[in-house]
Amino acid sequence: MHMRDRQYRARLNGLRWLSLLGVLLAALVVLAGAWTRLVDAGLGCPDWPGCYGQWVVPDQGRALAHSPDVPLDVSKAWMEMMHRYLASSLGLLAIAVVMLGRRLRHHEGYPWRLSLGLLMLILVQGAFGAFTVTLRLWPQVVTLHLLGGMAVMGSFLWLYLRCRRLAMPGMPRQRPRRLTPLWGLALGLLVLQLGLGGWTSSNYAGLACQGFPTCNAQWWPSMDWGEGFHLTQTVGPNYLHGQLHGEARSAIQVGHRLGGVALFLCLLGLGLRHRRDRGMSVWLGAMGGACLLQAALGAANVLFWLPLWLALLHTAGAAVLVVATLLAVWHWRWGQAVPRSSPSVMARELMHA
Repeated sequence: MHMRDRQYRARLNGLRWLSLLGVLLAALVVLAGAWTRLVDAGLGCPDWPGCYGQWVVPDQGRALAHSPDVPLDVSKAWMEMMHRYLASSLGLLAIAVVMLGRRLRHHEGYPWRLSLGLLMLILVQGAFGAFTVTLRLWPQVVTLHLLGGMAVMGSFLWLYLRCRRLAMPGMPRQRPRRLTPLWGLALGLLVLQLGLGGWTSSNYAGLACQGFPTCNAQWWPSMDWGEGFHLTQTVGPNYLHGQLHGEARSAIQVGHRLGGVALFLCLLGLGLRHRRDRGMSVWLGAMGGACLLQAALGAANVLFWLPLWLALLHTAGAAVLVVATLLAVWHWRWGQAVPRSSPSVMARELMHA
């Protein structure tokens, strides 16, 4: 029995490290996707999963023979393919998690369904990656692709936390606390704000408003909300650089700003509600700090005319906000079952992953 227990914990520790690696790799894939979009390389390869019919970027002759109407830009094609290679490695990592966790699926508490769901989510993400190319950067698909990437990262993080808790000797058994409506509202607003950010980016509305906090020197400029959030428009022919007029893009930009205000107020309410809860101040502070950092990065992007490095930092800030929120939710649900040293332990494990 002792030998079985050691094997069980060894597998759990292996899964924990694989999951932590998945968090880092998923974040890298999200950032690589953002970089690809920001440098207009999303259509660097006109087909999927290869590039001009090849698994590596071909020479000009083969590219011309495959797609004579789509000139080859070697640098953009390689950016697109590197993103695909990273995403494929993430899928292989998810398969490894399922294979290693298969023997643990009957153990009490092991998140087998989460492992399977994670693999299925990555397969769906692959399909959205294909649709991004075949539908020529249709904003609906690009936005859902971003949300899916964040969901993959969050799922790996949740799997890591579950495995880490199970691997700890002497961990007391307890049922997690249910999320209150305020927590549910915070999670809903976070998903909405991520979606609004993806919609702003995929419609190239990041510079639709000049100035901050006003928009084009007005607190409430002329906006076309119906066109800006029209989700059933026809597909194509090409959404590179967007197709919406200025007032529609202004509506998207203002909607993203209003979503950020709503999320911050909700997080502030959570902070006030749990200000006396032992151990929650660190997590709620991290969540609120990440939200403020995102607001500052968003304002800086507008004021400095969306430089590439700052736009990429804004995407990284969104990933940090997702991680901070999930850690806060985890600590709220499990309470005293989570060791007080969790923040430092998590930081050390991230550094050595």
